[in-house]
Amino acid sequence: MSRSAVVMRAALAAAALAAAVLTAPQAVAADRPEVTVSGEADAMTRALAQEDPRTAAAAATVCGTGYTLSRAVPLPEGTDPGMRLATLFSYTNGAKGCAIMDNNVGVSRYMSLKICKVDGTGCDTDTGNFSQYAGPVYVSSIACAKVTAKMGTSSSSLFINYSSSYLFPCN
Repeated sequence: MSRSAVVMRAALAAAALAAAVLTAPQAVAADRPEVTVSGEADAMTRALAQEDPRTAAAAATVCGTGYTLSRAVPLPEGTDPGMRLATLFSYTNGAKGCAIMDNNVGVSRYMSLKICKVDGTGCDTDTGNFSQYAGPVYVSSIACAKVTAKMGTSSSSLFINYSSSYLFPCN
């Protein structure tokens, strides 16, 4: 092997090693994603965020920067969290709110997610067939904002039809 080939091979190996060292922190961070959970979050929300930090962090990222996980609800409501078909996440950023409904069934389903101010105005809706999630939907004033989440094989064949005024704090 010629001297120039050896030098070239050594340079390529050094470049590959440098690239591996520089990207290692990102790989480690990707393995342990973090989401900020509100101090007022209930035990179920904390448990779901700890059990599946990747999903909670990914949903927060979809909402945008600066959002804190406020609540996570396994759906259908009352379902064992391990048997859930969807997870409804709410995030806050000051007085602004964001909601995402994560599809946990692994195939495309009809999903509808709607959020409105407490007076029924300022509604934001995302409806369609989604394999990953519905949303994000936003509300400019989170106090008692009403959230409706639906999921099924079609809009007329639902297995989730959830509505709540308590997804966000009412204070």
